[in-house]
Amino acid sequence: MNRRRLGRKGPEVSAIGLGCMGMSEFYGEADETESIAVIRHALDLGVNFLDTSDTYGRGHNEELVGRAISDRRDEVVLATKFGILRSDDPAYRGVDGSPEYVRKAADASLRRLGVDHIDLYYAHRRDPKVPIEDTVGAMGELVAAGKVGRIGLSEVSAETLRRAHATHPISALQSEYSLFTRGLEAEILPAARELGIALVAYSPISRGLLGGTLPPAEELPDGDFRKNIPRFSGENGAHNETLVGEVRRIAEEVGCTPAQLSLAWLLAQGEDVIPIPGTKRLRYLEENAAAADVTLTSGQLAALEAAVPAGAVQGDRYRDMSGLER
Repeated sequence: MNRRRLGRKGPEVSAIGLGCMGMSEFYGEADETESIAVIRHALDLGVNFLDTSDTYGRGHNEELVGRAISDRRDEVVLATKFGILRSDDPAYRGVDGSPEYVRKAADASLRRLGVDHIDLYYAHRRDPKVPIEDTVGAMGELVAAGKVGRIGLSEVSAETLRRAHATHPISALQSEYSLFTRGLEAEILPAARELGIALVAYSPISRGLLGGTLPPAEELPDGDFRKNIPRFSGENGAHNETLVGEVRRIAEEVGCTPAQLSLAWLLAQGEDVIPIPGTKRLRYLEENAAAADVTLTSGQLAALEAAVPAGAVQGDRYRDMSGLER
């Protein structure tokens, strides 16, 4: 597996990481035994950049990842996040970026993960009630205490990124980025590059849509949150499926799968872009990891750009977009 650097002075990580969220919720039932096998096989393949959060499964995902890496900690660059609050109401989402909560959340994540430090600690969402300088300042204290190696942010604007980086060096920005989600290319990605911050791309296959085999939203199982995402349903879904057909066509010409083509396109956007496709299945893990060996020509990249230009996709990527900065 090729390596990329996590920020200008950060550690090297696998060019393609592994998002672990779906092993705990959001995408229907998961099997813990297989999920742990996926994580361990990822390490065998050289995929050493693992991504979780305290909100995934309300702590379950961190515990799962911790069990999977308990005897292989030194092989892993471990990333987790804090800031999204959950309750017994499945629809509730709050945000807390207060310094007190930063410290409390970090200690809780360390316990669940069973580790003595977190390699990369993200603020999962910006708390509009708390100056970003206060949140990042508290995260910097965790670095000074040895509990965290480096810090990152998720889904913030270029302005917020600049203010945060002026408070404490930011190593990574995690935001949704794919052939189907390109809004950050205008301002956010250039700001990250100016500051030497890596772009960690989540949902790089657009939650499976770019895989080319996803059924219509109405046919997805209960418990799969994609059923309620505007991008997947109705006229939006039908329109976007025609774009997927174009991706599938080009993938056949390249000699790879649509998912691999989508990941290869992201890798071609710059050495500072690190996709973290999520999966709970061994076969998809191997397919995604193999995308690191797919090199696209300038002609193939141009064909993709013509087939799926920025802004071509219809429908929001979340049902509620209010917590995302742009």
